[in-house]
Amino acid sequence: MKQTAINAVRFLAVDAINKANSGHPGICLGAAPALTELYSEHMKVSNLHPDWINRDRFILSAGHGVPMLYALLHLANFGLGMDDLKNLRQLGSKTPGHPEKDVTPGIDASTGPLGQGVAMGVGMAMAERFLSAKFNKKNIPLIDHYTYVLCGDGDLQEGVAQEAFSLAGHYKLSKLIMLYDSNDVQLDGPTNASYTEDIQCKYKAMGWNYALVKDGNDTAAISRAILSAHKSDKPTLIEIKTVIGYGSAFAGKCDCHGAPIGDANTAALRKQLEWNYEPFDMPVQAYEYFNATMNKRGAEAYAEWQRLYDQYRAEYPSEAQEFDKALNGEFDLTLNLSYPEGFKDATRNTIGQVIGEFSKRNATFWGGSADLTKSTKAKGADGDFTASNPLGRNICFGVREHAMGAIVNGINLHGLSRAFTGAFFVFSDYMKPAIRLAALMQIPSLFVFTHDSIAVGEDGPTHQPIEQFAGLRATPNLNVFRPCDAYEVVECFKQAMLSKHTPSVIVLTRQNLTTENHSSGDVSKGAYVLKAERGDLDWCLLATGSEVNLAMRTAEKLESQGLGVRVVSMPNTYSFDRQPDEYIRQVLPPRDKVVAVEMSSGSELYKYASRVYCIDGFGASAPAGLLLKEYGFDEDALARYVKG
Repeated sequence: MKQTAINAVRFLAVDAINKANSGHPGICLGAAPALTELYSEHMKVSNLHPDWINRDRFILSAGHGVPMLYALLHLANFGLGMDDLKNLRQLGSKTPGHPEKDVTPGIDASTGPLGQGVAMGVGMAMAERFLSAKFNKKNIPLIDHYTYVLCGDGDLQEGVAQEAFSLAGHYKLSKLIMLYDSNDVQLDGPTNASYTEDIQCKYKAMGWNYALVKDGNDTAAISRAILSAHKSDKPTLIEIKTVIGYGSAFAGKCDCHGAPIGDANTAALRKQLEWNYEPFDMPVQAYEYFNATMNKRGAEAYAEWQRLYDQYRAEYPSEAQEFDKALNGEFDLTLNLSYPEGFKDATRNTIGQVIGEFSKRNATFWGGSADLTKSTKAKGADGDFTASNPLGRNICFGVREHAMGAIVNGINLHGLSRAFTGAFFVFSDYMKPAIRLAALMQIPSLFVFTHDSIAVGEDGPTHQPIEQFAGLRATPNLNVFRPCDAYEVVECFKQAMLSKHTPSVIVLTRQNLTTENHSSGDVSKGAYVLKAERGDLDWCLLATGSEVNLAMRTAEKLESQGLGVRVVSMPNTYSFDRQPDEYIRQVLPPRDKVVAVEMSSGSELYKYASRVYCIDGFGASAPAGLLLKEYGFDEDALARYVKG
C-alpha cells in the first residue's frame, strides 16, 4: 500500500500541474517517497485538528513542490477535495502556486522565496525549545514535538538559510530535522555549475548531525535516518539523493523543474511506473493507507494530549491559565511608565524601557537584536536564550538580519509566544522578504528599528535610511509606526501587541526628542491633530517621528507672523488610511493646504499633501546637528518653505 500511496501523490501532483499547464513536476516525482514516508510513518498531526498546538510542524521550504503536498493532504483528508487539486494555481482556489498559510488546511507557513522556510523552521524549533522549558511539568509534556523542513539545492544556496543553519547548530536545536532533496539539478542546469560544496563537512562544521540516504526511493532508509535524528542532541540534515522528474522522459534533466511534462509524457510515465489509473482517478487503497497510518497516529496523539492538558489544568491551574492566555494571544498591556510633557530622550531608549516593562508581565514575549542590543535597546528578558538556558528571552541573533526576520516569523507562526527583532532601520532592506511574508501570512511579528534618519550622523549615508519608509509603507497589511516621542512609543507598542493579523514595524530615533502635549488625539487612528490652528487655517503641517518636534517649533514661528497653522502627527499611515472619511477630513484639510515633513524620500506622503519637505538624495557623514542644518531640517528653513 505504501508504494501505491507514493505513486498516488506523484500522479495527483503531475495531473494537477498538467491541467493548470503550470507548475514544477520534477520535485514532485523525485521527493514524493520522502514526503510520504515522513507523513505516514513519523508526523504527529491531526487532520481533524490541523492547528493543534503540539502537532509536529512541516515547512516545505522548496515551496515550488507544493502540488505533491496538496496531493498528500487530499489523500489524508485534510479538507482538500479533488476539485481543489483540479484548480491548482487558479484564481481563488485553495491550491495556489506556492504554499500559503490559512489558504490551505495543513500548511504551516507560506513559502516560495527560497531559504525563508529553512529560517522559519529554525524559529519554530526555537519556539518548541523555549515553550517546553516554560510550560512542561514532570510527566506532562504539553509542548513536545518536532519541526521538519523539506529543502532543496536552491534553499541551501540562499544566504538567509546559511545564517539560520549556523544559529540552529549553535543553539543545538535537536528537534529540528531538515530533509534535503538532493537531486543535483536546478532550473538552469546541473548544480555543479555553481555549487560544489562538501555538504557533510560543511554542516557538521556548523554543529549539525548529518545523514545520507543514497536512494530517494528507499523509504526504509529514510525512516532509519529520521529515527536516528530523533536520538541526536543536534539538529539533523538528512541528504536524500533523488532524481528530478523520476520515471519520466525528463528524469535527471532540468527541463522538468518548472514546466508541465504534458499528457503524452505523463501517459508514458504511467506505463513506466505501472500506474493503471486515469488522471485524477485514485485507488481507494491510497486513502486507506494515510487513514491507517498518519490519521490513526494523529488521533491517538491528540487524544493523549487532551488527557495531559486536563491533568495539567487540574494540577497546575495558574500555569494552565497562563498557557491559555498565551495560546489566545492575550497580553497584559499595563505599563507603569510616565512621560510628561517636556520629557526628553531618544525613542530608542523608550522602546527599551517599554520592552522591559512589558516583559515583566508577559513571560512569553521574547526577542533580540542582530548584534545591536546596546544601540537598539531591543533586548529580551531573563538572560540569553542558549542551548543550556532555553528560558532566556533575549535572543542573540548575531549579525544575521536576513535570518533574524524569518526566524521571528517562525516563532510567531508556531504560536503560544510573541517574538520581536531589533536592528538599524537601514538594514530593514536585509529583512524585507521576511517582513513581506509576515504581512502576507497575517502574523503579528514585531520588527523594531532604530537610527531612523540622517540624524544617525557620523556613520554616514550607508547607515542613514532614506527610501526605506516608502518601501515598507507600500507593503499591504503592514503597520509602519514612526512615533514622535516617548508617549507615542508606548501607544504604538500597545497597538502592535493588540494586533492579531498584521505585523508591525516600529521605527525610532537615535537623537533625543521632546514629549509633546498629548491631551487630545488618538494614536490608534494613525494620525491626529496635535495642535489646532488659532483662528483661520492657513497651513497644516503633517509630520512623522522626530519631525513632529520640528513642525511644532515651526508652527509657533509661523503663528508669530500671523498665520494659522495646524500640526498633525501621523505615526502610522496604514491605520489612518482605514479610518472613516469623516475622521480623515477632520484631521486633514484639502491637500493644497497641507505640507508634509519627513527626513526620508517622502514620496508616499503626497497622497495627503500638495508639497513634501523631504530628502531627495543620500545623507552624508557629519555630526547630526550639522547635518540637520545642512539639509534644512530646522524651523527657519521649514518656515520659509511653507510660505513659499
